[in-house]
Amino acid sequence: MVIFAVASILHGISGLGVTLVTTTALASLYDFSYAIILSLFPALALNAMTWLIGDGKIWHNFSYYLRKYWLLALMSLIGSIIGAKLLLIIDSAYLQLALAVVVGFYVVKSLTGKQLKLPDTKPVLIVTGLVAGIVGGATNAMSSILLMYLLSMTDDKNTIAKVGNMCYLLGKFAQIFVLYEPIKALSGDEWTLIGGLTLASIVFLILGIRLRRYLPQHRFRQLILLILTVLGLKVGWQGLTGLF
Repeated sequence: MVIFAVASILHGISGLGVTLVTTTALASLYDFSYAIILSLFPALALNAMTWLIGDGKIWHNFSYYLRKYWLLALMSLIGSIIGAKLLLIIDSAYLQLALAVVVGFYVVKSLTGKQLKLPDTKPVLIVTGLVAGIVGGATNAMSSILLMYLLSMTDDKNTIAKVGNMCYLLGKFAQIFVLYEPIKALSGDEWTLIGGLTLASIVFLILGIRLRRYLPQHRFRQLILLILTVLGLKVGWQGLTGLF
């Protein structure tokens, strides 16, 4: 519950981060695919709220961003289906190592303050959307790849958050489709836990949105980067020990 609370507050403040924080933390406690499933529905709810609520009506946010960025959304959806299938066929140790690498890349890029921007062209869009989807479907770390293209597309933080969460949401649906059998096998107690985590995530998301105007984002993000560094090292170590 604490993990999801912290991640949801971050998501409310910055519009990003819930899947990266929760998955990295849970992957150090549970089997990797189970960690993905536990974070799936809370993240889906937060992605939907961030994409559709605020700055106009829900239908406007849905139609405007989907119509304008449909190709990026489609490529991330296709990539997410491929990535989610990797969860079923690849040893979890390799996925833990992949997550540790992606987290490390995200942390280093954030600490240096240098935003890596990709050219805003259709071929780059297609490749980036596909790669981001594969990474997101397999490790829940789509944001670390997708942001590189979104930053080249616009400097508007609101647009980046809206478009990013639209792609993340479609990625969650792809994971539900591919992981339907293990999701269906969850027990009643597990569904109760997921329901509680989802409700708590929504509450702390709203709290994060309200704190946005009072808390300096850079300080809060520094704390999250520290937490991610520790968790990333732990997940990476578990991946290495799992291989050897």
